[in-house]
Amino acid sequence: MSIVNSLLKVFLGDKSGKDLKKLTPLVDEINIEFDKLSAISNDQLRNKTIEFKGIISEQTSDINKSILDLNKKISNETSNTQKEILFKEVETLENDLISKKAEILNDLLPQAFAVVKETAKRFFENEEIEVTTSDFDKEIASKKSYVNIKSDKSIWKNNWDAAGKNVVWDMIHYDVQLIGGIVLHQGRIGEMQTGEGKTLVSTLPIYLNALTGDGVHLVTVNDYLAKRDSLEMGEIYNFLGLKSGFINNYQDDLERKKNYDCDITYATNSELGFDYLRDNMKFSQNEMVQRGHFYSIVDEIDSCLIDEARTPLI
Repeated sequence: MSIVNSLLKVFLGDKSGKDLKKLTPLVDEINIEFDKLSAISNDQLRNKTIEFKGIISEQTSDINKSILDLNKKISNETSNTQKEILFKEVETLENDLISKKAEILNDLLPQAFAVVKETAKRFFENEEIEVTTSDFDKEIASKKSYVNIKSDKSIWKNNWDAAGKNVVWDMIHYDVQLIGGIVLHQGRIGEMQTGEGKTLVSTLPIYLNALTGDGVHLVTVNDYLAKRDSLEMGEIYNFLGLKSGFINNYQDDLERKKNYDCDITYATNSELGFDYLRDNMKFSQNEMVQRGHFYSIVDEIDSCLIDEARTPLI
């Protein structure tokens, strides 16, 4: 069998090698964008998030307006037959919107990944980062000890507590982690050994996909990891203007809804699954805790989708 495999590799090539060859130019693009960012200020770096969101909003405005207009027509329509036709038109436009967002995110990927890498680099190289205070900084400072407000300046420390674990930021994305981030963004499975930086890899596609405002879910294997990873990576997201939260078994519906409304939500597969089931038994949309499903990353996917596949919920 090994001889057959060797012969196949000679004629067809190694699949992982081919995949790597396709991804290398994209990694080079990310690093080119990364090199450009060293010259900009901390405020300019943070404003990249606003810039990216503006691009997404501008390029999807026509589709969003069409959906809004159709929904207005539906609310005023009395004929059920006509309503059904309009609902189908809305569904078609919503699918077009998903495709359009995916196209935009693919275009933004090199710049967005570079922004995350540059942010990680600045926290690695500096114990404190000073920026002009925003309303979001004030909100974070009221809840987190790693942000101090001094007049019109905010001081972000590079160390903080993550579920009882003291974190001193000491990571910068290597090329192999950039490759991992691309693979996850593309909806594929990436395999990494323990200690190779899976949590850091996930920050790249999480940030990119959270730019849409539709919400990103990171599915972890237990409540502790959901809380720890949310807090450990949270400062990177917060610094770039994104909210992160986590779900655990002790939260009521109000707390759950608040965390699901964050740009990034960490939770276990069972919490996500049962919340979905409970939401489908609610009498109104306002009572639902989840707000829809756009993009998710599943940690330990072999465990979740193979070992636990015997569980009906999963």
